[in-house]
Amino acid sequence: MTQYTRMQWQGSRLWTSRGRRLASEGLREALEFTLGVSNSRVPLDEGTLERSGKVDVDGLNGSISYDTIYARRQHEELTWKHLPGRRAKYLESAINDSQDVMLRLMAVPLRRWLRG
Repeated sequence: MTQYTRMQWQGSRLWTSRGRRLASEGLREALEFTLGVSNSRVPLDEGTLERSGKVDVDGLNGSISYDTIYARRQHEELTWKHLPGRRAKYLESAINDSQDVMLRLMAVPLRRWLRG
């Protein structure tokens, strides 16, 4: 059985200011989702590390960071014991496990705009 699809390329629309704004919104949604996943894994004592997590988006560039003096050490130290469900590599594992969802979240605003 053969299946046919008709497509019309509208790539030039993506480089407009609206296209970039929507791509930036999608990026923010994806990073916020991943921060939530990471926060569910971050080592927990008083919650300071979890509360310090933040998302920054500047145009089409974005980042997730934790702002405590011990965040990096907590992330990298594989020998430390944590509560059940909490662990080292909390941000790295969240990004690796959330890649498919992140890509879909980034595409949603652009897809709605291009279909409309």
